[in-house]
Amino acid sequence: MEFVSIDFETANSAAASPCAVGLVRVIEGQRAETLSMLFRPPAPNNWFHEGNIRIHGIRPEDVAEAPTFEDVLPELLLFTDGLPLLAHNASFDMGVLRASAAAINFDLPSLAYGCTLLMARKTYNLESYRLNAIAYAIGHEEFNHHDALADADACARIAIHMAERHEVESLEELLNKTKQRLKPLVV
Repeated sequence: MEFVSIDFETANSAAASPCAVGLVRVIEGQRAETLSMLFRPPAPNNWFHEGNIRIHGIRPEDVAEAPTFEDVLPELLLFTDGLPLLAHNASFDMGVLRASAAAINFDLPSLAYGCTLLMARKTYNLESYRLNAIAYAIGHEEFNHHDALADADACARIAIHMAERHEVESLEELLNKTKQRLKPLVV
């Protein structure tokens, strides 16, 4: 099990408005390293909607002196080390990554990604498959939901738990057991 879980928080409803990211690198089935960054969203989506602030608590003043997304994207990609990305509801997070890279005219590398939400639906029998509901169901109850790093960590824990439940040792085997596949980030 080797992958990087990722979670973005956005300043407003535009996909190209990330203001925070959390990443957790999993090596040999263990959470090995984390990266968390606050940054200014790319223009013209560099404004904050009150609804988003209520969800994640990040305000314009919190990123006023922070680096820009353009400054942090290379570090974010370096952290992935070419490993597959996993996100809970990956279509959202990969959409943010693609749209934000496009907003700053940045060519993303060829990375693959998978979705723990889709894998969880094939693993658990729950009333809700929201990130926090699954985290609670596997015994990970103490986390700050909608904090990018906490959510990325919960995603990693869920993937590791699913691998243990399916008695597999690799991401490829987990994807097979859950009838999922990695998708290309860049099409």
